[in-house]
Amino acid sequence: MVSYEAALGLSVATVLLLAGSLSTNLIVDTQAGGRWNLWMTGLVPFVVFLIAGTAELNRPPFDLVEAEQELVGGFHTEYTALRFAMFFLAEFMNTVTMSAIIVTLFFGGPAGPTFGLTGWFPDYVLGFTYFFAKLFVFLFVFVWFRATLPRFRYDQLMDLGWKLLIPWRWVGS
Repeated sequence: MVSYEAALGLSVATVLLLAGSLSTNLIVDTQAGGRWNLWMTGLVPFVVFLIAGTAELNRPPFDLVEAEQELVGGFHTEYTALRFAMFFLAEFMNTVTMSAIIVTLFFGGPAGPTFGLTGWFPDYVLGFTYFFAKLFVFLFVFVWFRATLPRFRYDQLMDLGWKLLIPWRWVGS
């Protein structure tokens, strides 16, 4: 997992350097203000962040530790009912959190068109709606990954992290 944390950190560092701040408000304002070159500096860090984030979440195809075919023991067989549901709810909340981070860092958070409206409606209602619409898109993407991608072997997993993601991250900066 260390290889994916390094790639994840380098992607976040690119966003922070472009925004010039650690504040999520300033990161979103920088993206909304058009001072962000999406293709040169936004696409590569986003793709690296998405792949590394999927690996950090232990979502398929990176869930080699918890693959259903290899599990005989563990919390899948030890817990039932509410405790079992709490484990899966916690794993899904990690996915929601990672999706919210992706939306904030790379897709402008609650920013979107206001259609010339002013006041509280575009500031709160439209922002809330845009943020959650973007969030649901990424939740769909994570479910889509689970349904379509085959699992990697351990050697493929390490090659992807160390030999592809980290060097590719440096190409994009």
